[in-house]
Amino acid sequence: MSLNTPMITMNDGKPIPQFGVGTYLVPPEDADRVVAIALQVGYRHIDTAALYGNERGVGAAIAESGIPRDELFVTTKLWNDQHEPDKARVAINASLEKLGLDHVDLYLIHWPSPRVYGDSYVAAWDELQEFKREGLATSIGVSNFNPEHLDKLRGETPAVNQVELHPSFSQASLRDEMERRGILIESWSPLGRGADLTSDTVTQIADETGHTPAQVVIRWHLQHGLVAIPKSVTRARIEENGVVFDFELTPAQMLAIDGLNRNARHGADPVTADF
Repeated sequence: MSLNTPMITMNDGKPIPQFGVGTYLVPPEDADRVVAIALQVGYRHIDTAALYGNERGVGAAIAESGIPRDELFVTTKLWNDQHEPDKARVAINASLEKLGLDHVDLYLIHWPSPRVYGDSYVAAWDELQEFKREGLATSIGVSNFNPEHLDKLRGETPAVNQVELHPSFSQASLRDEMERRGILIESWSPLGRGADLTSDTVTQIADETGHTPAQVVIRWHLQHGLVAIPKSVTRARIEENGVVFDFELTPAQMLAIDGLNRNARHGADPVTADF
């Protein structure tokens, strides 16, 4: 089974599914079950990270699925205390071993974390380019980077910047800047940790379209050209989140959701993050 998820071409010429399943805060003991459900439903894009502690469960679900490797898109991430080149190499090899893979489709620097680790992410980016050359990662990118962090990177431009983004924190200026730089944005916490789903605007549009609030918000991401990776641990929600390719929001509905922005960040600020 497949959701027939649209593909977007990144700046390195590689395709990425525009929709996937996130695994942040999925307990290690649940990861195998959750990812197995997503794969059964038709998801083919899985996002994890070393920090999440669930790469082994993700890998087990992939192995058990029997889905050909070239039909899957797997992302993992380098944690902040592993930016030094030697540590980064140990980290990616550890992630690959846990995932049971010889490469990931996308490898990201998880946070710049300048408050704690200074500009160490610059050396980490140099090393990620080497991982790409060696075939350990097909594409490379960053997460939670602001323009000032990107400005310090050497060599190739990141393919992706994965950031917190949802209707009440829509990051319009960052989206414009990433478009100018040719960097694709991936939205983490695309449903605003559920807070955006109770908005009168979203619930009204859900009634108008005959879809759920979550489906409406995911559709908003897709029509803005973003990659969305919602997380759930229940089959019903995982299935619900995938029913987003059978309708479109009107321009007026898109504008109405755009108007929900309150700069309401739920996660850490990349500038002041102290981890």
